[in-house]
Amino acid sequence: MATQRYNPPQQSKGGQIIDVALLLVLVFLALFLPLWMQIAVPSRVEKLPDGVSYTFKKDASGNDTDERIWTGLTWDKLGQNPTMQQQWEKLGYTVESAAVIITQPFEYDIDVEGIIVTIIVIGGYYAFVLWASKKEYREVIREKFE
Repeated sequence: MATQRYNPPQQSKGGQIIDVALLLVLVFLALFLPLWMQIAVPSRVEKLPDGVSYTFKKDASGNDTDERIWTGLTWDKLGQNPTMQQQWEKLGYTVESAAVIITQPFEYDIDVEGIIVTIIVIGGYYAFVLWASKKEYREVIREKFE
């Protein structure tokens, strides 16, 4: 029994452009959607060293401002050695302005359930691709090896 030679379908230039544009949109959505939805934003938790505290400065009407009044604050208590202190100062920071950054480190929590769901989705997609193209794979293999 003679088998017919497999000829893959040809895609038009317009179809290729649409495919590329769609893939670019999907990549940008996959990268930026978690940021826009604030899903992938690291949390910042304030961690003050022992003996360091602050209060907010009050304005003329008695309301809190963003300016902090620190007590017990030193470069040493922030865990900064003289070299680090010098670098902060080169960047224009004082001990007070650097403390706002140093005492609020980023915390990255790993979402185990999210990783498992991602693995299942990728595995499911891979299985779907194999299942959907099973006939074409068989025809190509038959043509090449029979």
